[in-house]
Amino acid sequence: QVQLVESGGGLVQPGGSLRLSCTASGRTLASYAMGWFRQAPGKEREFVAGISRIPRTSYADSVKGRFTISRDNAKITVYLQMNSLKPEDTAVYYCAAERQGDYWGLSTKVNEYDYWGQGTQVTVSS
Repeated sequence: QVQLVESGGGLVQPGGSLRLSCTASGRTLASYAMGWFRQAPGKEREFVAGISRIPRTSYADSVKGRFTISRDNAKITVYLQMNSLKPEDTAVYYCAAERQGDYWGLSTKVNEYDYWGQGTQVTVSS
């Protein structure tokens, strides 16, 4: 069992930055691909960014060039650096772990992830 806890959300003005963290308890994240998803009110949960066991990364088109995902397996933590934030980035952000036998494997689909955090609210508003 992997328990994930997100932190770092908050209120930020347009153009600002936030860094989200996701820390695991129970076991190392070395066997998992990791993803960040978000869900805005009235919308479906959507893929934001992902990172494989060997750090291959993938990003949604809407965040490319603005967000950066990274991982530190030794510290069992995954990060999402969010720059140039826009009001449309407002959502609850979730960290997720996908059991992954392929070092390069990485899914962008919600239903392929095995463990989820409780979410952290990000609000971009002036």
